[in-house]
Amino acid sequence: MSRSRPALLALGALLACALVLLLPAARRRPPAPGRGAPANGTVRRGTVAGTDPAVAYREAAGPRAPGRLDVLLLHGQAFTSATWEALGTLALLAGEGHRAVAIDLPGYGDSPPMGTVATQQGRVAFLERILEELGLQKPVLVSPSMSGRFALPFLLLRGDRLAGFVPIAPVGTRDYAVGQYQQVQTPTLILYGDRDTGLGHQALQSLRHLPRHRVVVLPGAGHACYLDKPGDFHQALLGFLGQLQ
Repeated sequence: MSRSRPALLALGALLACALVLLLPAARRRPPAPGRGAPANGTVRRGTVAGTDPAVAYREAAGPRAPGRLDVLLLHGQAFTSATWEALGTLALLAGEGHRAVAIDLPGYGDSPPMGTVATQQGRVAFLERILEELGLQKPVLVSPSMSGRFALPFLLLRGDRLAGFVPIAPVGTRDYAVGQYQQVQTPTLILYGDRDTGLGHQALQSLRHLPRHRVVVLPGAGHACYLDKPGDFHQALLGFLGQLQ
């Protein structure tokens, strides 16, 4: 027994040292969403009922809090709804009490192609169906790049169904006349990266004719500015939503 006591004391000392080393790491706070850490919260996946073929979506868990907004996130050509989950945007919005939903546009991610979206009228009808089937009440529509083909005609024809619009260097802005933009009364946050000297600047030339707009340029960011500067993007988005409430 006397021989084993020193060994037990040494073992106890080693365990104490290990606890001292591990405690600071346990206390360390995780990075904010969009800065390299998994976002807090869960995301449920499903398909939009009533659409044929079915449209896949991701929605952050939790109902919309009183006084908060619905947010519908579209995506660019190289991305899907999973981008907003990985970036932490869905969980961040849900954490602020908003209802955040991201969909896979037809032919992307888990959504099969849909022939009816080949025309502007078809794309407007598509988004109308999404809002109806998911029960989105005057959402804020976030539209990067390629998704402008869906968002812009919807804005011009059904802007009264949106609480706000967030175009991020969308395509298709030259398809519409100045007078069409001037008739839209939807509050708009125009976002783009200062390194996006192509589509970002081009879209601004048309979107600046929207009467109720403001512009935020993310420094050091390219075309997918939300990926390059997620913290700045989230700050600008939350600030805009705060103004709409």
